[in-house]
Amino acid sequence: MPSASAAAQTLATNLDSDGPVCVEVTRGGIVESRHHGSVAVVDVEGGVRLACGDIKSPIFPRSAIKGLQAIAVVESGAADAVNFSDDELALICASHNGEQRHVNAALGVLARQGLGEPDLECGAHWPYYEPMTRAMAAKGVEPTQLHNNCSGKHTGMLSLAKAIGAPTKGYTAVTHPVQQRIMGVLETMTGYDLSDAVWDRDGCSVPNWAIPLENLAYGFARFGTGEALSQERAEACARIRSAVHAAPFMVAGTGRYCTEVMTILGSKAFLKTGAEGVFCAALPEMGLGVALKCSDGAKRGAEVMITAVLDALGVIDDADRPAMDAFLTPPVTNWNGFRTGELRPAAGFPSF
Repeated sequence: MPSASAAAQTLATNLDSDGPVCVEVTRGGIVESRHHGSVAVVDVEGGVRLACGDIKSPIFPRSAIKGLQAIAVVESGAADAVNFSDDELALICASHNGEQRHVNAALGVLARQGLGEPDLECGAHWPYYEPMTRAMAAKGVEPTQLHNNCSGKHTGMLSLAKAIGAPTKGYTAVTHPVQQRIMGVLETMTGYDLSDAVWDRDGCSVPNWAIPLENLAYGFARFGTGEALSQERAEACARIRSAVHAAPFMVAGTGRYCTEVMTILGSKAFLKTGAEGVFCAALPEMGLGVALKCSDGAKRGAEVMITAVLDALGVIDDADRPAMDAFLTPPVTNWNGFRTGELRPAAGFPSF
């Protein structure tokens, strides 16, 4: 696995390389737009099974690594001390819709520790779930930090701070013990030295380090199997996966890709989206990890890319196919509901 030396230079190089065409968008039977990208599929020994585009230059994984960040919370004993339910543990891995079930779970974890919404440092935004936003706006209710899609991750980080005796205030700073502990987990899971890696604050203000797709996929292969990990860490990974598979709604919500696909595939796949067209996935039964980026940052392109990779790897079986085909070739419709085209994997993507 590569080191982080000259990370700023390789990050800039990566941004100059769009990668191969992975997804086509049609209208009227012709290709109207194309999404380029890169994909890495790696096994638990670090062997690259599929390489498409640039998998060695660091990219910001954004929220796609929340499952790895949650390891530090479980290992610290915080999940036991606060008695996390499956819903609450799954929420730590979430980029959620801000639906009431999400809000209630985050508030419950905080309240059991004598904390509240003001202790969060993620910022406030309107719920992603439009009916919730409309209902709140109709009543003149403003959004709070509990509606932030990352509020679950932040409740986990506050719980971690409590468990290790660190201050709860300022837990989003890169020098805070919470973020340093998470940084250590990311380093050991991905095999990538973050000491001189490029980093900056994510949308919710916590540090996000740039890591190559190859290393991210390796980290998720290990996350999905527990192989070559300590017993404590392997058990933490298994506990997180189990919670997410028991409560996939909590990871995203109504109508969202991660929730719907993990509901269909069950324990065959743990997957998580991140901003700017990133996806990471663990495939426990195959001992593989997947990491990809749609170069233009488009969510629609990244969703077709990860679906095509799952299909090519054989994760989608005959029983899953009727439900999964809707994600492999989603329709393009206009405001009147007319179907004008579709998104589809480009010819030859992904190739083995």
